[in-house]
Amino acid sequence: MTKHPHETDVAFIQALAELLNKNDLTELAVMREYGENDSLEVRVVKQSTVVAAPVQTYAAAPAPAALAAPAAAPAEDPARHPGAVASPMVGTVYLAAEPGATPFVAVGDAVKEGQTLLIVEAMKTMNHIPAPKSGTVKRILVEDGSAVEYGAPLMIVE
Repeated sequence: MTKHPHETDVAFIQALAELLNKNDLTELAVMREYGENDSLEVRVVKQSTVVAAPVQTYAAAPAPAALAAPAAAPAEDPARHPGAVASPMVGTVYLAAEPGATPFVAVGDAVKEGQTLLIVEAMKTMNHIPAPKSGTVKRILVEDGSAVEYGAPLMIVE
């Protein structure tokens, strides 16, 4: 944070917000150096509301009481799963170190805490995402090369 307020900081932050909207970005982080021990760090984030499209469903004829199966459990939200590994940033996911290489992990693999699960590229920086705990990879929720948002579930490790 700056030691001395700069009048241009407000205009700078407003310009960043406009840049965010103009380029359809969701997050932008910048650090401005004014001198020794005098800087300004700004992170502008656009909150988006996700609206689910209506899904058309059809009711099936009721089954006879003797043949009725138990009701299926509602689909679980992977982001709420206790073993969910969330993206720490906005970026592009890579499941392997380079194109054509063997993925870091696959479903069913045992992993150790700190082991690289995948990479999230953000602003030309490759960020290795480590396993938060030892366990087994139960699900991979992203595709190689796909874009992810901050907090999006990437993988389930139990």
